[in-house]
Amino acid sequence: MTADRGSGPARRLGRGLRAGPGGRGDRGAATVWAAFAACALCVVFGAVLALGQAVAARHKAGGAADLAALAAADRALWGEAEACGVASRVAAAQGAELLRCAVRGELAEVTARAVSGPYRPDVSSRAGPPRAAAPGPPAAVP
Repeated sequence: MTADRGSGPARRLGRGLRAGPGGRGDRGAATVWAAFAACALCVVFGAVLALGQAVAARHKAGGAADLAALAAADRALWGEAEACGVASRVAAAQGAELLRCAVRGELAEVTARAVSGPYRPDVSSRAGPPRAAAPGPPAAVP
């Protein structure tokens, strides 16, 4: 003898599921919500990765520009051609390219670009001797 499992909405929807007022159950609703949540997390993760790559490219360009400016300022008294040549080599060693180099006296100003994926930030930097302090006692530190 077989057990009668009955008929009706509970039988059509499967074991233990009951139909709501409209005659439909919740079967598969969690899968849809999980799929939407997974897609949203993927989009957020992609945005965070893109932002991280942009920040890394900016820092790479900034470091290269700073080092190139220091190198150019170190060779500023040897002439602009020598100073900018050294700055270009330093920027290339940092994985960046030197876009602009200007030397006025002992002050060097450079602009470097680092390429990282689709990002190409340009960063300027200036280096030279410190400015002369005003005569008198040092300013108070708050």
